[in-house]
Amino acid sequence: MPIRTLDKSIVLRELKDYLLITFGLMSYSLGWAAFLLPYKITTGGVTGISAIIYYATNIPLQYSYFAINAVLMAFAIKILGPKFSIKTTFGIFSLTFYLWLFQRLVGNVQVLGPNQDFMACILGAALCGIGLGVVYVNNGSTGGTDIIAAAVTKYRDVTFGRMILYCDIFIIASCYIVFHDWKRVVFGYVTMAVLSYVLDMVVNSARQSVQFFIFSSKYQEIADRISHDCNRGVTILDGTGWYSKNSMKVICVLAKKSQSTQIFRLVRDIDPDAFVSQSAVIGVYGNGFEHIRIKR
Repeated sequence: MPIRTLDKSIVLRELKDYLLITFGLMSYSLGWAAFLLPYKITTGGVTGISAIIYYATNIPLQYSYFAINAVLMAFAIKILGPKFSIKTTFGIFSLTFYLWLFQRLVGNVQVLGPNQDFMACILGAALCGIGLGVVYVNNGSTGGTDIIAAAVTKYRDVTFGRMILYCDIFIIASCYIVFHDWKRVVFGYVTMAVLSYVLDMVVNSARQSVQFFIFSSKYQEIADRISHDCNRGVTILDGTGWYSKNSMKVICVLAKKSQSTQIFRLVRDIDPDAFVSQSAVIGVYGNGFEHIRIKR
């Protein structure tokens, strides 16, 4: 019976991941089709390379995007393993379809009107950043430079983010060859900066954690409720009030930021006089939080 429950929970979790990855890919595709392509703006990644090819040759964006990723995937399957490859393959096929679909729906219409390149790069970057953030939070990938960076960082002491940054800087600078206009290069870097900022906001907000220290004479009841209602581990620490010299128990809890209100309400209902300290933590790793990742 427990095995069936575990299997069901895994299936539901994976289904949720794929649904949210799909939403993220749609947002990313809309950002490109509605704002970046009509205003001839590019940014990093394989999509940026495909956009440059499109501006130079009119070959549809999705064709070159799919072709480049097909070559990269051929190398990635052996290097990065099947689980990475499955979700990446799903992301590549889905993004290829949505890029085609939204381009058909929007066409070459400049939805913000002419001479609105700056606003287009801001809005397009924001949509792309939201989309990529949702994809990454749910363990997905859009392929491209993600594959290159993941492969390089597996064997070299270079961070994933830095490797992607190097690739993106080179790709954006390459659009000068097509346009011979430094303004287009600047728009590309502005797009990359906004996209990266929004991406970080989405990823970090989904992973923010907080730490509670709760001082209360009703620590047992509070600990039981947090463990049961919030599904969070609780640690009871021994403390001594320095002024009163009285011994006390201190509840230590690590939780998701989204659970803060629930914990505060729970403590208030049990002991309105409890003393509570809440602080943000940079990272929490282990069961129920992020996996511990270190270079072997």
